[in-house]
Amino acid sequence: MVFSKRGLILVISLFFISNFAIAQLNDLARLEYSFIPKSKSEDQYTRLRALINFPIEVKNDAYFIIGAEYNRILLNLEDAYPFDTSALDKIHVIDLNIGYTFKLNEAWRFGFKFNPRIASTLTMQLSSDDYFMNGGIFFIADRTKDAGLKRPYRLILGLTYNATTGLPFPLPFVSYYRAINEKWSFNAGVPKSNLKYTFNKKNNLQAFIGLDGYLANLQEPSVINGQNVDNISLSVAVGGFGYEYCFTKHLIAYLYTGYTFRLNNVLRNKDRDEVYKLDDVNAFYLRTGLKFKI
Repeated sequence: MVFSKRGLILVISLFFISNFAIAQLNDLARLEYSFIPKSKSEDQYTRLRALINFPIEVKNDAYFIIGAEYNRILLNLEDAYPFDTSALDKIHVIDLNIGYTFKLNEAWRFGFKFNPRIASTLTMQLSSDDYFMNGGIFFIADRTKDAGLKRPYRLILGLTYNATTGLPFPLPFVSYYRAINEKWSFNAGVPKSNLKYTFNKKNNLQAFIGLDGYLANLQEPSVINGQNVDNISLSVAVGGFGYEYCFTKHLIAYLYTGYTFRLNNVLRNKDRDEVYKLDDVNAFYLRTGLKFKI
């Protein structure tokens, strides 16, 4: 099966767009480790992440995309808490990713995606509370490969729905990439914005700001201060610097480090109202991994 390189880049770009995921736009596979220690505490947050993505050409630069992503979140809660924390040790987030995209005309591509999700402690049999549905529709104008364009760019406009936000309506999405010159480029959008400097084909450095987080169902709910606890959520806003080393054009190792300027780790009830705050103190942030991209 033969794929056009530009078409594949657009396909994978569509596949990874999400309001609450820190995924690069053109990855076929990724292994990643994240770490946030709690300030002045033995508690820490660790996430192990793996994803794979496969595009299938249907016809005339139209693609069907199928993939999966697995996140294993480890909450090492060593401080003294007024309740049993053993049921919070491991949280699992499993996504099935299904998408389709095609060209509207020479300037624009349209696509949509669905992301059925399981987000749960998985200590018991699955129930309806463990399932979530995310998705979106997108319009993409990509001129990053136009040889005659002095400052290549990519613009993505869309609407996304994420069941874990608690908002019963779609949210607008905008992402804009622009090459300033051969060395400098930037990307403005959500969940990540950056300013990148390319030293050579092997090395680049960037300053970034981004969002990270999750919401998951607790299969063994507890009672804290007379209130039922059914969900756990983490939301993080972070800024810092990132470094990438390119073993080849497609295989890249990366390291992002910085400091959170908003961190909120909370236990919630069925209505997702806050019941108990596990952590809200800003802390060091580390994310590193290996990715294979187009």
